[in-house]
Amino acid sequence: MKKQVVNLLNKNVSEIELSDSIFGIKVFPDLIHQYIRYQNAKLRQGSHKTKTRSEVKGRAKKPFSQKGTGNARQGSSKPPHFRGGATSMGPQNRDHSFSLNKKEKTLALKCALSNKADKEEIIFIDSLKVDNHKTKNLHKSLKNFDFNSALFIHIDDASNENFKRASSNIPRLAMLSDKGLNVRDLMTFEKIFIETKAVEKIIKRLS
Repeated sequence: MKKQVVNLLNKNVSEIELSDSIFGIKVFPDLIHQYIRYQNAKLRQGSHKTKTRSEVKGRAKKPFSQKGTGNARQGSSKPPHFRGGATSMGPQNRDHSFSLNKKEKTLALKCALSNKADKEEIIFIDSLKVDNHKTKNLHKSLKNFDFNSALFIHIDDASNENFKRASSNIPRLAMLSDKGLNVRDLMTFEKIFIETKAVEKIIKRLS
C-alpha cells in the first residue's frame, strides 16, 4: 500500500510504502472497544471507600438493656441503621484494571490504524521541524489542513521541540510519541498526523 507524504504546507513531497498487515487489515470494532475499556479501567483510581462496622467510631457494647425499654433489641451502636453507624455493603478500595494479552493489544492497535487509514484520516508528514516556536506561524500552516482535532505522532527528537512549544496553545491538538501509541488516542482525534520517521518504528513495533 502506497500513500502520499506531505509537508506542513500540505504539499506532496514523496510516497511511503505501508504494510497491509498493519494499515490494511480487517477491523474488529469489539476489540477496539475492549482495548479502550482496558485503558479507561487502568485510569480509575478506585479510592472510593466507606467505613465498615469494624472501622466506624463507637462502642460495641449494648446501648441499652435487652428488655424493658420498649425499644427494639440492639447489640451495638454501630449498625447501618444507627445515626453515625457503618455503611452496609458500601464501596471499598479496589483495583478496577483487568488484563489484556499482548496479541489482543497488538491487534487492537492494528485495527485502529487500519480503521483510520480506510477513512483517509491518517496523514503522513515528512517532518515536524519548524523554524521557531511561534504559535501564530504554526497555526497559519495548519490551516492548509481540514480538521477539527488532530493528533501528531512523532519520535523523541530534539528537532521537534519548536513544534511542541508552538502547538501547546492550539486547542484540540495534541502530540504523542510513537512509544505511547494507543487505541484511545487514535480513536479520540479526528485526524492522525504521523511523522515518516515514526512510521518505521510503528511498523517495527507491530510486526
